[in-house]
Amino acid sequence: MSTYQSLLQKKTELDAKIAEAHKHEKIAAITQVRELVQQFGLSADDLFGKYTSAGVRIVVGKRSTVAPKYRDPATSATWTGRGKPPKWIADKDR
Repeated sequence: MSTYQSLLQKKTELDAKIAEAHKHEKIAAITQVRELVQQFGLSADDLFGKYTSAGVRIVVGKRSTVAPKYRDPATSATWTGRGKPPKWIADKDR
């Protein structure tokens, strides 16, 4: 039966072999990815953009801004009329 120390030694050796194998496979994967990027002329947006499961790119439009409808005469603070009203207009007749 193996002793605790010999098992720890084997674990250390295996961890070193795992790290070395990971390093070599990572280098191979990076090389393959670089070749594919160059071959197909891909950009970072192509690789990391948002796509559906069918491979169709999802285009997210910019939100439009809403012009303020109300202005506090004392502080010049504004409110668009959407969402919870600010304290300066909450109990007043608009």
